[in-house]
Amino acid sequence: MNAGFDNTDPVLRAEGIVKRYPGTTALDHVDYNVYPGCVNVLLGENGAGKSTLMKILAGVETPTEGRLLLHGEELHLSSPREALGRGIGIIYQELNIFPNLSVAENMYAGRELVSRGGTVRHREQRERASAALRRLEQSIDPATPAGDLRIGQQQLVEIARALSEDVSILIMDEPTSALSEAEADVLLRLVRELAAQGVAIIYISHRLDECLRVGDHFTVLRDGRLVAEASDVTLDWIVRKMSGRAAEALFEKSARTLGPIVLDVEDLTLPRGGDRSPSVDRVSFSVREGEIVGVYGLLGAGRTELMECVFGIHPEAQGRIQLGDEEIQTLSLRRRIEAGLALVPEDRQLLGLVQNLSVAQNITLASLERITTRSGISRSRERNVVRELVRALAIKLSDPDQPITTLSGGNQQKVVIAKSLLTEPRVLMMDEPTRGVDVGAKSDIFGIMKKLAGQGIGILFTSSELREIVAMADRAFVMARGRLAGEFENEAITEKNLADASVLMQSTG
Repeated sequence: MNAGFDNTDPVLRAEGIVKRYPGTTALDHVDYNVYPGCVNVLLGENGAGKSTLMKILAGVETPTEGRLLLHGEELHLSSPREALGRGIGIIYQELNIFPNLSVAENMYAGRELVSRGGTVRHREQRERASAALRRLEQSIDPATPAGDLRIGQQQLVEIARALSEDVSILIMDEPTSALSEAEADVLLRLVRELAAQGVAIIYISHRLDECLRVGDHFTVLRDGRLVAEASDVTLDWIVRKMSGRAAEALFEKSARTLGPIVLDVEDLTLPRGGDRSPSVDRVSFSVREGEIVGVYGLLGAGRTELMECVFGIHPEAQGRIQLGDEEIQTLSLRRRIEAGLALVPEDRQLLGLVQNLSVAQNITLASLERITTRSGISRSRERNVVRELVRALAIKLSDPDQPITTLSGGNQQKVVIAKSLLTEPRVLMMDEPTRGVDVGAKSDIFGIMKKLAGQGIGILFTSSELREIVAMADRAFVMARGRLAGEFENEAITEKNLADASVLMQSTG
């Protein structure tokens, strides 16, 4: 990795960039340098202005003030296609997948390979798509409809698309947010290879450990302003520059008194068609009142399917599920919610929120009976309920009636949690609850989990980050190939034990 940049000219430079929207300034006179052959890590909490700056560099947005320089010459971009023509590509934080198109068609959407006769060369697109996916060590069939893929696989398709383009500057906005550590490892190796080949990588991630592992130069934004630049940094430096907090404060366990078993699952199985092994294969576990139970596993291990089976999304699932004194395996999803089960899904954009509704409407959507009178929805009840949850979860907003899309990712996640809490759950299941959120929001979400557990609510959460499982779980189990690969308690919950259990099951089948 390069240690310094004093004698290196930036390949791309943003000078005095200002971006104003009605009522807010997203970027305030930001100077930003992108160095060639390096991994340029851009850091900042949600709302710091990172994505806005990247959209300007990629031609999606135009600055209110300021200018861009490419190889020292002023650059004017009016579209992403024009930016791509100048060698600037981008992988967006939010997925841009067409679910009804195949993987190959998604990868070549807008840039199809066309013969002289005007027909699309589908076979060649599939072959090239397959080759790009193999660089990421993926065996995804390029003819598969993209909508049939899990979110992590869709993320890999987006990355493969970007890698197949001939770019000299590649912007990667949260590229590993939906990936397991194993898939992220593959991508990070590829990032280093691209940098070694002279590509300038702009890398944005809330996974600070991987930023330290892969980065050459670090820039921090806060509230739309540049606050720090450095090449030789530590985790504590990053956290303090981003949020003003010490890194150790993020991962502090709290002691609690656990109650009786509130959720008991026995031989839970989700069969798949044909001769394929089940997505969930005879998994048994329990959660006690006030207990935080973590579930670790690589992409495709069956963690999400496990959550969905318990919640009632897959009625074909087999096995026994007991919540308190009631067996709920035959109950509908609605009845399970009424019995005291809630789920914060992995994909908050698609499954957790309704994009065209306000913050308040999203929070109350699953509990309309709480705010309904004989004459209809009571706005005063809605305001009172929403105000209390916004305060309790420290959701940052200007007005509960503002569109949900105006909130940062971390605050959107808190809204999904608030919606679940309004159903008054006895067990709260959280599938990758900190995916794609900044260090400050991650700390807030961990604090919420501890507070809820302290109130006696059972917490079952999944994470692809070993450190999160170690820091948060009173008890943890590992999944691989749909099966339980190991279970650990207290001091036995270590990164090595969790990773070894996963790898052993993967290797032995």
